[in-house]
Amino acid sequence: MRQPVTAYLGLGANVGDARAGLDFAFRRLRETPGIEVVARSAYYRTAPVESSGADYTNAVAELRTVLTAPDLLTCLHAIEAQAGRERPYRNAPRTLDLDILIYGEGRMVSPSLTIPHPRMGVRAFVLIPLAEIAPERVGADLLNSIREQVIERLD
Repeated sequence: MRQPVTAYLGLGANVGDARAGLDFAFRRLRETPGIEVVARSAYYRTAPVESSGADYTNAVAELRTVLTAPDLLTCLHAIEAQAGRERPYRNAPRTLDLDILIYGEGRMVSPSLTIPHPRMGVRAFVLIPLAEIAPERVGADLLNSIREQVIERLD
């Protein structure tokens, strides 16, 4: 059996009932063998970044998992598909978007997966919820760099 790894996920949605989409994702993650949801941030609202459509509802989750990073990504894509995610074009509005932000202390670059997530350090909708559940992962300099981005805590 593989040793569990701590991973952090970014969750977002802006099509349909976004909050229900995130609730669905958390339920499915909790039901998945090999995944334990350790913590989840509050939900946050932000305007789309490099995308269009309605405002996003976002959150970050901390997991303990025995899945490899590629297997975790496959699981996340399955959950997105169950939530009705379609990919008509890059950065299209979505019913559910699940991204691996951090996977242990690992680094990976492949056509389908880059860890740590390459844009997480410039996005308030990732850094603010991540700082909420794992403040040791987000330095004051990063938080200062995104202070102009508008983000609203929902719960």
